[in-house]
Formats: sequence, C-alpha cells, structure tokens
Amino acid sequence: QVQLVESGGGLVQPGGSLRLSCAASGSMFGINAMGWYRQAPGKQRELVATITTGGVTNYGESLKGRFTISRDGAKSTVYLQMNSLKPEDTAVYSCNARWNDGMTYWGKGTLVTVSS
Repeated sequence: QVQLVESGGGLVQPGGSLRLSCAASGSMFGINAMGWYRQAPGKQRELVATITTGGVTNYGESLKGRFTISRDGAKSTVYLQMNSLKPEDTAVYSCNARWNDGMTYWGKGTLVTVSS
C-alpha cells in the first residue's frame, strides 16, 4: 500500500516562501510521476506542478516562475518550493502520485495560508 505524507504547510506573510515536502512509502515500482494540486475554499482543485521520474516538469498556468517542483528519487520525495506567495495561493495543497497502469494515490493535504 502506498502512502503519501505531506509536510511544510503553515501561515506565511505575503511575499514570503514555503517549501512543501511529500514523502512516499510503499512500492514505487512502475511510478510515473508525482506532483502537487491545490484547492482553495469554494474553488475546484487545480494543478500546481508535476514531475515525472525522468524529471519532466509541468506547471499550472501562471505558477511557473514562483513555484518550483523537484524530486529526490532515492528518498521517493517530491518538493514544492513556493516563493513570492500571494493571498490567492491560500489553499490545501495535496500530493499526488501516478503509476504507469493509471493507479493514483493522494495524500491528506497540508494547509497553506498566506496572510498578513
């Protein structure tokens, strides 16, 4: 059974930075990509960023440049560096892992609040 555990969320002032981590446990055989999605109150879940096992990245519209996704394959961990945070970045950020056979797992999420 695969488990994804996020950490690093919290309260940050506008303009600040946070680094989220997602540690995966269980069998990683056949994994295709890991990434982050977010859901703000009253809004649909949206893509933040994904990264494949080959290192190919994909970002949600307008987030590239402020957010950077990276991975440590040896640790089965993916990171999301978030800079120049804005109040509209406030959301629950959830980790996602996708396998080649289409299986998908989700973490429980971590809350990021951007407020002064």
